[in-house]
Amino acid sequence: VALDSDGSISKSKGDIKAPIFPRSSVKVIQASTMVRSGLKLPPEQLALVCSSHSGNRKQLDSVLKILEGAGLSESDLQCAFDKPFGEKERSEWQGAATRLAMNCSGKHSGMLATCVAAGWNINNYLNMDHPLQVAYLNELETLAGEKVSNKTFDGCGAPLFAISTKGLARALQAVTMSKDPVHQEVMSACRTYPEMMTGAERKETKLMKQVPGLFMKDGAEGVEVLTLADGRSLALKSSDGSARAIPTIVAAVLKEWGVSVSVDPIKVLGGANVVGEMRAVL
Repeated sequence: VALDSDGSISKSKGDIKAPIFPRSSVKVIQASTMVRSGLKLPPEQLALVCSSHSGNRKQLDSVLKILEGAGLSESDLQCAFDKPFGEKERSEWQGAATRLAMNCSGKHSGMLATCVAAGWNINNYLNMDHPLQVAYLNELETLAGEKVSNKTFDGCGAPLFAISTKGLARALQAVTMSKDPVHQEVMSACRTYPEMMTGAERKETKLMKQVPGLFMKDGAEGVEVLTLADGRSLALKSSDGSARAIPTIVAAVLKEWGVSVSVDPIKVLGGANVVGEMRAVL
């Protein structure tokens, strides 16, 4: 679903009222809840809190700095164990999976630091009824303009709430257009340091550097959101969970909005030969 600056629907495909799990695409909303609850970080580290990071050394060191600033350590993280998410970083990784390398460790370090700032229990910060998670749920529902329809836990271990694709687009548009200093601080950090949100070679970083004011965030199982500074917004969910077509769709929507970006074509192979490429039919 694509929204115009005034919030009206300019284009939609599929059932945009059906519930989806937005996965990591809502991390700016989670981070906004953290800042509102007392988290204070420099912009570069705040962008990392919003990240699904690739796991490069700078990102991992920054996670440790966030924890150290709150008097905590890697052992306090309760996210899942994993190896780095980025292809290059994963190929160069030596040793077993760790909580630090998991791509959501930035968010988890932010949640822990928030709990310290607010005086909340750090041992059960992933519980659905923890004050931080209750505050996040309220923020999400307010921004989306709808109640969540299901509750579960994400792959990283944090609570996960289902909303509609339309509600997801509306929530990100609200954050983008918000006059709330908290929302402005979080969005500014992400736009200034997109490489901390993802990685230097990831599509979100490349496109955010091409288009001033663009915000993009991916989520697992084929979720993507983007907003322009004027409020035009896109939320999409791939029904089969594949992210393969997302760059093509994003480029096509931006083109309709009069924004030209450079995106590598998604090649279609027949054996070892290129027989075509993906095109978006909007």
